[in-house]
Amino acid sequence: MMVLGRIVAPFGVKGWVKVHPFGDDPLSWREMPQWWLADKAEAPEEAWQPMKLAGFREHGASLIASFEGVTDRSGAEALQGRYIAAPREAMPGTDDDEYYWGDLVGLSVVNQSGESLGTVEALMSTGAHEVLQVRNGDEERLIPFVAAYVLNVDLPTRTIRVDWQRDW
Repeated sequence: MMVLGRIVAPFGVKGWVKVHPFGDDPLSWREMPQWWLADKAEAPEEAWQPMKLAGFREHGASLIASFEGVTDRSGAEALQGRYIAAPREAMPGTDDDEYYWGDLVGLSVVNQSGESLGTVEALMSTGAHEVLQVRNGDEERLIPFVAAYVLNVDLPTRTIRVDWQRDW
């Protein structure tokens, strides 16, 4: 499952919820007829509950969604804090230079000298750009996910090549 975001709060009295997306272009998710919800982002696949999407839209600076069968505030409150995900095959396609965060987690990171810097543990959004959280044992590196530092992402070999030194 690819974790897309999280339900952060109920919205109104008719069962709508506020959604905090992880990543870009969350409005493309409305093309998926259902989302999957779970209490934990790292839940096993069988723990994800499918929910048929009834509505999804921007509301000011926020995103709100509604699900079939959730028609009041108490139903929306029961969903608060749950993670939103979808199987990889249900996700909209990406362009050649676009990646889902879930595709990057677990990839090896190697610098131009061929030195291993570790493995992508997570990504975070800083507002200006995304940042790779790379772990090598007890050592963590934060590498901006921008063209100046990320030279190549090779999904088949599960490797990211970066312009980054071990001592930075």
